[in-house]
Order: sequence, then structure tokens, then C-alpha cells
Amino acid sequence: MDLPFPSPFSSGALASGHGRPDLNQGDLAASHAYQSYQRQRQMTLGDLLLENRIVFLQGEIHYGNANELVMKLLYLQSENRRKDIHFYINSPGGSVTATLAIYDTMQMLSCPVATYCVGEACSGAAVLLVGGAKGKRQCLPNSRVMMHQPMGGVGGQVSDIEIQATEMFRYRDVLNEIIAKHSGQTVEKISQDTDRDFFLGANEAKEYGIVDDILTKPVEEDDDDD
Repeated sequence: MDLPFPSPFSSGALASGHGRPDLNQGDLAASHAYQSYQRQRQMTLGDLLLENRIVFLQGEIHYGNANELVMKLLYLQSENRRKDIHFYINSPGGSVTATLAIYDTMQMLSCPVATYCVGEACSGAAVLLVGGAKGKRQCLPNSRVMMHQPMGGVGGQVSDIEIQATEMFRYRDVLNEIIAKHSGQTVEKISQDTDRDFFLGANEAKEYGIVDDILTKPVEEDDDDD
């Protein structure tokens, strides 16, 4: 027994022989708007920020968030090789090798990476802040920067401890050279200042060469109704 419904593949249900209902321009616009709305509903806050070329580092630096940041940076590079990436940082630092993975990726990109300190950029996070594109490194007025020697604990046989200590000294020199390169300070001064925890406020960070500017709210002119 035949169903009392026209087949969706019958000629009456096809438009222009392509098997799709005939939609006018208004229907198409509404369909596209609905699809866009559905897509935005499914996007996370991180996805929305990424669409605007914004990446965020929060909390301790470790292999997990370092790898995620590297993937985001590479994706944004593939999307546009010239447009700025905006890298916001609020971190106490963390793994030296994870920090250097992010830093090296920033340096190899062709698109400028603007860095922003929100809250604090300490230890390895300070390296990422100063490693941003020259002229595009900024911090908020009440943020702080802290630099110091690499920290770590070692154990085992004496020979193993010596090997690990030598590696820590090597990383200390690498980080000091990076900070000196981007800040304009000498390696000797960086080494002396970071012998212990070295804190800088926003103005001090600017004077030291860690950032180029301090972000403040733009002054809006009052509308003159007269």
C-alpha cells in the first residue's frame, strides 16, 4: 500500500532538479543566521577569544597548558601570518622547559605576539611577557612582575645531583640571556638582580624594559549637548 505522502525525491519536491527545496533569499538568510547562532551557542569562552586572536595563560605553567598554548599559537599563525596575536598572562610561573616551549614558538611565528600582564607575571611567565613583540608588551597598572633563578629539587646519587645542578645552571644562563636580550639590560645586571626574588611594579617593569607601556582606560570625551 502506497503512503499518502509525496516522496521527497519526487519531481514536485525538487527545486531545479537538485533535490533541495526552493528557498528564497529571506529563507536562506534566516537559515544562515540560525546556523551561526547554533554554532555560537556551542562555543566555549576560550573559542570565542581564539576567534579574536586572544590566548590566555592562567595559573602555573606546565606541559599541559604549554602544549595547548603552542597549538593555539600555531593555529592562529596558519589563519593569518601577519595579524597580531594577543597573549594575556596571569601566572606565577612553573616548568622551565614548558616555558621555553612557549617562548620558542612565540619567536618563530611571523605574526607579532603582543603580551599583556594581568595580575602577575612571575618567574617563567616574566620571560614570556618580555618575549613579546617589541613595542607591544604591556601590563595593567596594579600588576607585578617577579624574576628569579630557576628553582628545583634534586635527589639520588651524588653524580646524579651534580648532573642536575649543572643543568639548572645552564637554564639559569639561558633565561638570563633571554631577559637581557628583550629588556636591553646586561646579562650581568639580570644575573645580579635575579639572585633572589626580584619584584617590579608596573612603572618599574616599564623602566626596566620588561614592558613597553602600561594599559589604562582610554579617556572618553564628554558629549556636548549644547
